[in-house]
Amino acid sequence: MELIIRIGQLLLSLTLLVILHEMGHFFTARYFKTRVEKFYLFFNPWFSLFKVKKGDTTYGIGWLPLGGYVKIAGMIDESMDKEQMKKPPKPDEFRSKPAWQRLIIILGGVIVNIVLAYFIYVGISYKWGETYLPNDSLKYGVTVDSMTYDLGLRNGDKILKVDDKAPDDFNAILVNIIMNNSRSMTVLRNSDTVKISIPESFQKNILTESSKSFKVPTRLEPRLKFSPFVIAQTMDKSVAQNAGLEAGDKIINVDGIEFDFYDEFKDYLKKHTNTTITVSVLRNNTQKEIIVPMGDKPLLGVYMDMQNRESLALKRHTYSFGESFAAGWDMFAKTIDRQLGSFKIMFTKEGASSLGGIGTMTQIFPSSWSWYGFWHITAMLSIMFAFLNVLPIPGLDGGHAMFITYELITGRKPNQRFMEIVQTIGILFLISLMIFVNFNDVLRFMG
Repeated sequence: MELIIRIGQLLLSLTLLVILHEMGHFFTARYFKTRVEKFYLFFNPWFSLFKVKKGDTTYGIGWLPLGGYVKIAGMIDESMDKEQMKKPPKPDEFRSKPAWQRLIIILGGVIVNIVLAYFIYVGISYKWGETYLPNDSLKYGVTVDSMTYDLGLRNGDKILKVDDKAPDDFNAILVNIIMNNSRSMTVLRNSDTVKISIPESFQKNILTESSKSFKVPTRLEPRLKFSPFVIAQTMDKSVAQNAGLEAGDKIINVDGIEFDFYDEFKDYLKKHTNTTITVSVLRNNTQKEIIVPMGDKPLLGVYMDMQNRESLALKRHTYSFGESFAAGWDMFAKTIDRQLGSFKIMFTKEGASSLGGIGTMTQIFPSSWSWYGFWHITAMLSIMFAFLNVLPIPGLDGGHAMFITYELITGRKPNQRFMEIVQTIGILFLISLMIFVNFNDVLRFMG
């Protein structure tokens, strides 16, 4: 069911983004009286799921959900309609229009993607505001995994600075370290200030790990007190359920050891896989000792009741309709900054291996339907698609824009035969890239 919900959100998001992107080309072409022969949602090799012709344009839905297209008359595009290009140009064809008009038509989709993302963020700001976990609200500091431990962080550290800047949003710290290629971190450890160097290998290791599985472990988490640990539910066939632990049990200690923090409890379980532990619980005001044979995983298999626990101090900003435009711009600018960082990484070996296709895109959506999550991810994808489309690669909008810009500067059109060749090369490259990123997904699934 979770997979179906994720796929549903992905298809809805892609449908919205593709239609609006192609409408950017469609309406700018129509504005400059350029004939549009096809307007398709998704690609339609060999056959279409649906099509209807109105006026000069055939509107349709393809069966391959990897994008969409408009076929503009008199343009060397992915359709590679060479027969049309052999005929004398007509006034309503793309090639007959001035270069500046053709450039606007080509960039129409990218412009729509950028504007759409901004207004989605405006809507999010107005409807939901902005909620985040302030870094300075972590009363007990952080907990680390093996990778961040090797970096030099320790459980209980409080992060003061990354490079020379105090982080605001705790959940953005690692992302910003990776995207900005940060080189140092200052932490408060007990009463001492410690400066930690971040080697270049840390970024590479994170990216390499993310390429191995869809379920990348969380490297840095807020440190939580262990008590009160009340079991909300036991997982089916878990060691906890098999041993007789029940919902409502309050865990007091394990093997007589009382834990101050939840990470200490987790570390204890890691050291006692494939052994037997004694869990002391309070059930109906009576203390019971439950013998639990552990398996090969360091997990009891229980859900913790969070209602009576000390909650993390989330911060929420609400915005009026007028204020939401500035708040939306702030979200928009942060996403642009992260996308620029991700594009720098993409051209490294580790960055390339972490790229993903349809599987990865499916996994980034929430497992339960959330309009808040849906719109956040759709805005991010809209900016990502704009960045990808504007790359100067033949076959993409950026490739067409590059040659039109050359024409505007030199006053000369590139040779038609040359354009056909580079377009073919560009399309083959994009097909290869699509195969590569989806093959990465297959490797993650197998991992």
